[in-house]
Amino acid sequence: MRGTALVVACLALAGAIDGPTHAQTAARAASGYAPLSEYLMPREAEIALAGSAAPPNISGRATMKVLTTSGFHVVREGDNGFVCLVMRGWAAPVFTPAAQRDLAYDASVRAPICFDPLAARMVLPFYELKHALGMKGRTPDQIADAVQAAYARGQLPRRDSVSFGYMWSADQQLGPGVGHWHPHMMVFAPYYENAMLGGNVPGVVPVVNDDAGTPFTVVLIPVDGTLAIKTQR
Repeated sequence: MRGTALVVACLALAGAIDGPTHAQTAARAASGYAPLSEYLMPREAEIALAGSAAPPNISGRATMKVLTTSGFHVVREGDNGFVCLVMRGWAAPVFTPAAQRDLAYDASVRAPICFDPLAARMVLPFYELKHALGMKGRTPDQIADAVQAAYARGQLPRRDSVSFGYMWSADQQLGPGVGHWHPHMMVFAPYYENAMLGGNVPGVVPVVNDDAGTPFTVVLIPVDGTLAIKTQR
């Protein structure tokens, strides 16, 4: 419940409780974003894509959220503590690698993920805040500043342990040059550095991808490609 209360406070801070105003729409355009409609999906298609992020024994009992003009909303309550949704480009790294931060502007990104119960409490509010800020036209730099400030003020849950997210969808679209990529686990490992994994180079995994040395560090671990899950439409 504490995580829910924190994300509600952050969304209010971001101005994401209501739909976008004319001024916010103008801000989005001035920032280089595509129209918000290009980031959205038909509800049933989004639910199906979110469900492909993890095996049916997980996603079939998970809470499902879809993105609307006023942020992510629950469309199905689950009973196993997992939360599944489709992240957009605003899920890109906050700080590093710098080149990936501009994925925020790519309206084609569709990144289905199922957060485990711990990540649903500790990590999901972080991604929801980033989406809320992006939907209001904030640039990657502004999103980074706002996230860092919210974390410092205790408006985001403290990252004090490792948690996981499933990204096994065969239909994920992770941006130019990446596409569907491998089914993989997202390991939310606060303050990890790549050297702690052996100093693997990009393309050799496991590897720290997002925000090394920060509370928001993500380690990528691919799984067998035969485990990729097709969307059931």
